[in-house]
Amino acid sequence: MSDDMYADTAGRAVLETIRAYGVTAVFGIPGTHNLELYRPLADLGIRAVTNRHEQGSGYGADGWAQQTGLPGVVITTSGPGLQNAMSAIGTAFCESRPLLVLSPGVPLGAEFADVGTLHETKDATAMVGAIAEWSRRVSSAAEAVDAVHDAFALFRTGRPRPVHIEIPLDVLEAPADVSAEARRARPVPPRATGDVAAIAEAARLLSGAQNPVIVAGGGATRAGDALTALAERLGAPVLTTLNGKGTVDERHPLALGSNLRLAAARAVAEQADVLLVVGSKLGEAELWAPRLKAQGAVIRVDISPAQLDKNLAAKVRIMGDASAVVAAVLEAVPDSGRASDLEAARAAIDVEMRGTAPDTVALAELIAEGLPDGVIVAGDSSQVVYMALGSVLRNERPHSLLYTPTYATLGYGLPAAIGARVAQTERPVLTVIGDGALMFCVNEIMTAVEQRLDVTIVCVDNGGYAEIRQNEVDRGMVPIGVDLVQPDWAALAAAFGATGRRVERREEVASSIRSAIAAGGVQLVHIPQNSL
Repeated sequence: MSDDMYADTAGRAVLETIRAYGVTAVFGIPGTHNLELYRPLADLGIRAVTNRHEQGSGYGADGWAQQTGLPGVVITTSGPGLQNAMSAIGTAFCESRPLLVLSPGVPLGAEFADVGTLHETKDATAMVGAIAEWSRRVSSAAEAVDAVHDAFALFRTGRPRPVHIEIPLDVLEAPADVSAEARRARPVPPRATGDVAAIAEAARLLSGAQNPVIVAGGGATRAGDALTALAERLGAPVLTTLNGKGTVDERHPLALGSNLRLAAARAVAEQADVLLVVGSKLGEAELWAPRLKAQGAVIRVDISPAQLDKNLAAKVRIMGDASAVVAAVLEAVPDSGRASDLEAARAAIDVEMRGTAPDTVALAELIAEGLPDGVIVAGDSSQVVYMALGSVLRNERPHSLLYTPTYATLGYGLPAAIGARVAQTERPVLTVIGDGALMFCVNEIMTAVEQRLDVTIVCVDNGGYAEIRQNEVDRGMVPIGVDLVQPDWAALAAAFGATGRRVERREEVASSIRSAIAAGGVQLVHIPQNSL
């Protein structure tokens, strides 16, 4: 076949449209059916990152998105490739992350044929639609381009969640009857600024409060400056979820960190006479408790109306963009002149954190000691992260700890770190990940080496699935399936073309991490937790 047949296909039209919105990297794996999505990438100046599993593609795209503010884009092939990305799609939905997944599908007219064609899937669109914000099977190039525009409109003005576009193979490879104008990025819709009366009532309540408190979630990360100014004007403590971590600089005198999993931190919010919640559903997975039991008036700000009473009823509900709404509230609130003494609260939070997991916290502090300023840490669903590092780290800006507190899947940390590094080279990037979690994504070491990235992997080895082992013991079970045989981690890293090192003494933890980051390239620092 002549290449002229593929000079301007639906695949090119879709990728041109995505590029027009500023996307410069995609994650995925080329396959038999998706080649016309790959053909235009180099010509459009889009970097193709080939992961070793499509789950890693989804998490790499998420890490990239958190550093750029743009949606992560994943290209899968049909059938198993798309299915491999499902965990990442589920994660993006639960964590409200912008993710655009492109996949080919069976040709038009071949739906539900069940004749045994390659990668044949009963209903791929319905499969993804069950866990994504939406999933569409298009019937033309123009419809595919419109779907891309709809996706970006959602990411810019709504609650960011994953979307999927399935392009039938015959449509994907056919000439695209789509004008150049239709492929251009559409203007950014105006931000929803919130109801004026509701903003005035929120300002009235906050101005009269004696003990106001702010809780910021993942939906507040772009409102950091306004939230900081509002907190200062009110003298209000600020707590964040893990997804909102760093929205207000955690070194700020009013910041109490991302510690809502601790009862001492929740008590600060619960005892407020006015509680302002911005961009959070206050979910159980973030709270480690069924509900936040607020005693005072609650003000909820969220881009999604479905969130405004979720898990905690509000007295004042403001639907709108967090940065616009908070800025409007700030304008209407006078300076209280109030100074908050948070030392007692900080002490109570610290005592509870250390008492819950003293050994893990001590190790997390050694790891943090080895980290340079401005570092981006990709965590995983590993004890060292959710029991310690999430509290120990003091982030000055959001998206500095990449994590998935709600979906909490294993194997997120390394590919997310890869995506963050592809997105930028100004800040050092590493992942802190347990040995069990690393085995879910160890193949992505090869991706990092191939992409010639500077990424450090800190593998905290507690011998397997230590938390699940304790769960079994607590239930009176003899531990089963949780004590895992370990590879020689340093040698394994070397086999991938990376550099591996093993920490022999606690005193070497911080210095080993510093040395690994300074050396550059792909580095693995193995910390055998139980033998230090």
